[in-house]
Amino acid sequence: QVQLVESGGGLVQAGGSLRLSCAASGRTFSPYYMGWFRQAPGKERELVVRIRYSGGPTYYTDSVKGRFTISRDNAKNTVYLQMDSLKPEDTAVYYCAAKSTLARPNYDYWGQGTQVTVSS
Repeated sequence: QVQLVESGGGLVQAGGSLRLSCAASGRTFSPYYMGWFRQAPGKERELVVRIRYSGGPTYYTDSVKGRFTISRDNAKNTVYLQMDSLKPEDTAVYYCAAKSTLARPNYDYWGQGTQVTVSS
């Protein structure tokens, strides 16, 4: 079983930065995609950014392009989300998730979430 543990959330002023980490543990970890999702109060969970674990193009939702950067350290089984120029509308619970194969319709593994709050 794979476990994902997020860290790095917190309270920051608008314009500030945070870096989230997602550490994977458990059996041999080699997913197809790693993604960061977020869910704001009263809103549906949305995919923010996705990366192929083996390398290749990444996907960013339009609202974070140019501000957020995803990276990975495969040796540490860790994925990072660098968030710069944060805005109040970025306030949400951020979740790390892994999709084991391209064919699977949904992400298989989820972290517990970490709160990001951006004050104006």
